[in-house]
Amino acid sequence: MLHIALFEPEIPPNTGNVARLCAATGSRLHLIGKLGFRIDDKQLKRAGLDYWPYVDLVRHESFEAFETIGWERLWVIDNPAPRQHTDVRYRDGDCLLFGKESTGLPERIRAKYAERLVSIPMFTEHVRSLNLSTSVGIAAYEALRQVHGW
Repeated sequence: MLHIALFEPEIPPNTGNVARLCAATGSRLHLIGKLGFRIDDKQLKRAGLDYWPYVDLVRHESFEAFETIGWERLWVIDNPAPRQHTDVRYRDGDCLLFGKESTGLPERIRAKYAERLVSIPMFTEHVRSLNLSTSVGIAAYEALRQVHGW
């Protein structure tokens, strides 16, 4: 199983899209810290369509609570990073952590997991970052491709 973790997501449709991806791939979704919306938000539910019953959702009140799982392989997807997401050799049970839409991950998390920090390349300087749900889709499907040998 792949784990997808969102640190303090802010935009309901992004989280809904990620939830739908998790339902489609059998990945567990972890929502960490203060959310920028309520779980019963209409936009969140609309983006996830009628797939919410199939989402394996775990809620963590803080990043410290999330860390108590004792992740053996936590990959931090954020820009900038010293290597690309495709340089990683993913395994079953890995967790992909993404930051909030407005600011990414806090420096304290980036520093703590510096050896596990990877990015998704962008090919122009005109765009600061990719959409959160797009980034999750890119990284998750690369990890799943490797794990399942597609």
